[in-house]
Amino acid sequence: MPAWYVYVIECRDGSLYTGIAVDVERRYAEHAAGKGARYTRSHPPARLLARFPHPDRSAALRAEYAIKQLTPAAKRALCAAAPAG
Repeated sequence: MPAWYVYVIECRDGSLYTGIAVDVERRYAEHAAGKGARYTRSHPPARLLARFPHPDRSAALRAEYAIKQLTPAAKRALCAAAPAG
């Protein structure tokens, strides 16, 4: 079974987008091409800040929800503390 990831993208306007995917690179490319989420179509991505692995989709969805509840400053701190890769 493939691992699921929660990822955080910094958009060009400085806002943050959080999502889940199995293949983060492919999903980021979709966002960059304007074929990702509605939010990233109007707020194009600038860079991938972090990715967090989870054993299954359910765990990734719970983590995504928890991260989305954080303030932008707390999200940035979480991403800064994440291991690279």
